[in-house]
Amino acid sequence: MRLLRLFIIIAVLALVPHTAQAEDGYDLWLRYQPVGQQWRDRYASAATQIVAAGDSPTIRAAASELSRGLGGMLGRGVATASAVTRDGAVLFGTPATSAAIAALDLPLAPLGDEGYLIRSVDVDGHRATVIAANSDIGVLYGAFRFLKLMQTRQPIDGLDISDAPKLKLRVLDHWDNLDRHVERGYAGLSLWDWFTLPQWHNPRYTDYARANASIGINGAVLNNVNAQAEILTPRYLDKVAALADIFRPYGIKVYLSVKFSAPIALGGLKTADPLDPKVRAWWQAKADQIYARVPDFGGFLVKANSEGQPGPQDYHRTHADGANMLAAALKPHGGVVMWRAFVYSQHDSEDRAKQAYNEFKPLDGKFADNVLVQVKNGPIDFQPREPFHPLFGAMPKTPLMLELQVTKEYLGFNTHLAYLGTMWAETLDADTHAHGPGTTVARLIENGKGTGLTGIAGVANIGNDRNWTGSEFDQANWYAFGRLAWNPQASAEHIARDWTRMTWSERPQVVDTITAMMMRSREAVVDYMTPLGLAHQMATGHHHGPGPWVSNLGRPEWNPVYYNRADGNGIGFDRTASGSDAIAQYAPPVAAEFGSLKTVPDKYLLWFHHVPWTYRMKSGETLWDALIEHYDRGVQAVAGLQRDWASLAPFIDKRRFDEETAFLEIQHQDALWWRNASIAYFQSKSQLPLPAGHAEPPHDLDYYEAIKTPYAPGQ
Repeated sequence: MRLLRLFIIIAVLALVPHTAQAEDGYDLWLRYQPVGQQWRDRYASAATQIVAAGDSPTIRAAASELSRGLGGMLGRGVATASAVTRDGAVLFGTPATSAAIAALDLPLAPLGDEGYLIRSVDVDGHRATVIAANSDIGVLYGAFRFLKLMQTRQPIDGLDISDAPKLKLRVLDHWDNLDRHVERGYAGLSLWDWFTLPQWHNPRYTDYARANASIGINGAVLNNVNAQAEILTPRYLDKVAALADIFRPYGIKVYLSVKFSAPIALGGLKTADPLDPKVRAWWQAKADQIYARVPDFGGFLVKANSEGQPGPQDYHRTHADGANMLAAALKPHGGVVMWRAFVYSQHDSEDRAKQAYNEFKPLDGKFADNVLVQVKNGPIDFQPREPFHPLFGAMPKTPLMLELQVTKEYLGFNTHLAYLGTMWAETLDADTHAHGPGTTVARLIENGKGTGLTGIAGVANIGNDRNWTGSEFDQANWYAFGRLAWNPQASAEHIARDWTRMTWSERPQVVDTITAMMMRSREAVVDYMTPLGLAHQMATGHHHGPGPWVSNLGRPEWNPVYYNRADGNGIGFDRTASGSDAIAQYAPPVAAEFGSLKTVPDKYLLWFHHVPWTYRMKSGETLWDALIEHYDRGVQAVAGLQRDWASLAPFIDKRRFDEETAFLEIQHQDALWWRNASIAYFQSKSQLPLPAGHAEPPHDLDYYEAIKTPYAPGQ
């Protein structure tokens, strides 16, 4: 009888889907898990030998990655050789380092310095795959692409792939302080242990570089834009040089955020006036000092005259004066300046959404040719939804570098599932009409305006948590940023699907379910936080939880009431000609669309218009009813995410499954909090009953106003 029961148990277990081995998220999308037997058979004859053409640190990194990846996926070692001697070899290098590759006469010229080609070829009578490029870093990028094909279960015979990045600078901005606190960071301390550098080279530094290279990121700004001048002292520059040495084989340049007043703080000067000869000489000497340690140093990122940071306006100079001074110091070494256009001042009574345009538009064409103006995706501040920034298309003589926020300062930190690929694609695909229809933001940032400089920056979400980003799903935003930086016109859904296959499982049920969850996740956050064009409704300072009632802060534009403008008559910010006229900063076709209640998309309604609570939406319902429906839709969407995730329990390793289960519960509770608190406040203004079928908030407004979270992370 016992034997019979044992057989029954074994039979039942055989029918239970295989549950993945426990993981902790450290390997990101580079897990290289064994492929199934079907794919192992298909790949076995196409990946039998690794042949490296060259011996540079970058080629060695490519060889190491191929060996690691092929070994992990095929479940066996792969032979290495100095020449192709069998079918199924993978030959990689440049024509300059390989006579075999040179003899293939491949069309590499159009691929530039970082592009690559992967092709199935015949080498000395053997079937082989060649990964070739004009540079070693191109070869490394090609190696990662080849491995991705296998990770996502694509055929690797009959290949003919050529690819090159559309943007030159693809940079992560780390808002990391020297004490290792990360501003707006939700994944632990800074990766950079400044105290033990330069002596201790933490292996995580190399793994960070590997992960970035796998998605084509080629730059890292190591420190916070609210910079500390000490980063420019010799002691810290030695530490910076140590990181640069580790990153170099992976094609990653280091950059530094600099404090504009550093000549005063470090140089003993009495001024930081960019036109003062002594100040200019100080920066030139500092640049020489940096490049003596880091010959391929990328350049400076600057936040100036914004949120109290010093800048050229302190001396009645322009942003161009300040940027060009730094550019002159860097230019002999090939460095660039990334000058942020995120500016706003309590002394400017204009609509905050207008200030950057007003300050930078008159400076078009006045910046040096090694300066990029770095512009956020929207005119306010990384909100869950904003229209595209009006500077895109307004500065035809100046290279603009798009700035995105990978860390979710305004989208629920690390616990809310919000895939930002869809958010960024919305901006990149936006038609500015600057030069006629089809002038998208993506196309504008791909145009270097004659300088050859193009770029994109992402405020990093990375910390020293074991899983890097504080949650498994936030890894997807790091990954998506890299993929969109390489190709701003890439599909957010395709990116999500690739990431899911590499991070969770290749099972169709898992891939389809998680991809669908990701694709609707950001819209859920918009619905329960800032529906119909509302913005900046978060609580004070830490931006955690709702605070639409906040009105007591020192600067008008710090207060959520400044943005919602809710009163007894209605809600929304009038940015039409009858209001702040921010609409006039867009090209006429865009201004006409957004400026008319007949044509403005519902998603931007309250961004551009103050409308009555009883205003009739295009659907026929009142604004008040639509607002309530959006809040409830957001809560229901999170409940849907919970149900979909729960269905995947048999296929996800327990540790990662349990973590995301808990986070989704946190998100659901927070969504209810947002819904109830927001409705309680806006109902106090509208004095209208909720539409039928929608529950009243369980508490009064005083209850929600009393909730405080002073120790929320990331401050």
